[in-house]
Amino acid sequence: MRIELGTIVKSKSGRDKGSFYVVVGYKDDTPLIADGRRRKLEKPKAKNLKHISKTNTITQTSELTNRKLRAVLHGFNFPARL
Repeated sequence: MRIELGTIVKSKSGRDKGSFYVVVGYKDDTPLIADGRRRKLEKPKAKNLKHISKTNTITQTSELTNRKLRAVLHGFNFPARL
């Protein structure tokens, strides 16, 4: 199973459990994820497919910067509380 580039994923295990990331590339068959804050685009994290869950949201990866990445993920990592 291969997740499309630009897909927003949620970490299911590890120290970053519950955090949202964007798939920014692949190394072999392992997706590389980044969030623009802890994991920058210059040094993405390789995460096993079974440790992430895919969302139905895909963002444009062309001209993506760390600042834009944080802005896209802000609504996922900090949902509005009513």
